[in-house]
Amino acid sequence: MSVREEFWSIYREALPILLIALGGGLFAGLVLEGMVESVERFPGLLVMIPVFLATRGNVYGALGGRISSGLHQGLIEPKFERDQRLVNAVTASFINGIGISIVIGVITWLALLILGWEVAALYELVGIMLIAGVLTSVVLIFGLLALIFAGFKYGYDPDNLVGPIVTTLGDIFGMLFMLFAIGIVEVLI
Repeated sequence: MSVREEFWSIYREALPILLIALGGGLFAGLVLEGMVESVERFPGLLVMIPVFLATRGNVYGALGGRISSGLHQGLIEPKFERDQRLVNAVTASFINGIGISIVIGVITWLALLILGWEVAALYELVGIMLIAGVLTSVVLIFGLLALIFAGFKYGYDPDNLVGPIVTTLGDIFGMLFMLFAIGIVEVLI
């Protein structure tokens, strides 16, 4: 394949998912707009949002990269079945996703406390992050695997799909589940 053909192949595969990612990002922004009232109730919430979304991309982008490499090397089949490599990758990502969510709540609380800024209670911030982290992790794992497996079966290079898929699913569901988590924490407290 020539350089030109390879360029157009990557472009054809990436463009549709990038357009979907654009729509997903706009949707996430609309959800954020709906959370403005909660910012007053939970000071520190706006500090956590970009960190939360970025870590979703980091953790699950790494998972997508491992799955993509496994597919290319023939070590993982593009289907949901009990495969030790797949189970290990998913388990590690899930634990990292949950762990980093808790760390985000704690570090946000500490940083704002040290700066002398108003901050919600530690249990509120950690509760919001934990609920949003667990729910987002489940959706990202299954959504990412389903879309990568489907794309691979249809001849798409999963390396071209991982980034936009993780970003889009992370932004959409990260914001939705954060809004949901805020509602749950408000009801419980």
